[in-house]
Amino acid sequence: MNIQIFGKSKSFDTKKAERWFKERRIKFQSIDLIKYGMSRGEFDSVRRAVGLDALFDENAKGAENVKYLAYEADRIEKLLENQDLIKAPVVRNGRQATVGYCPDVWENWE
Repeated sequence: MNIQIFGKSKSFDTKKAERWFKERRIKFQSIDLIKYGMSRGEFDSVRRAVGLDALFDENAKGAENVKYLAYEADRIEKLLENQDLIKAPVVRNGRQATVGYCPDVWENWE
């Protein structure tokens, strides 16, 4: 497994996800979503796996400005520019991905 966890340092779900993998002794790479963000390729891979709506954090500050953009391409660009609008954690395993705390899905990755 090649696990990447894109999270926010103050996100409780990010900490729970990291703990879940640590308890099972599964190695993972932790990436601060706010500080480093996702590359365009990583973002597109996750978007294909979970969909654009799943990535969008409606509770984030400034989310209302992006939610109602008419074109999906515009929403994608805004999410890439403002990655604090992405729901955390985003957990990737190759082409598979989840958004949020999803231990039921991760169990099947092992």
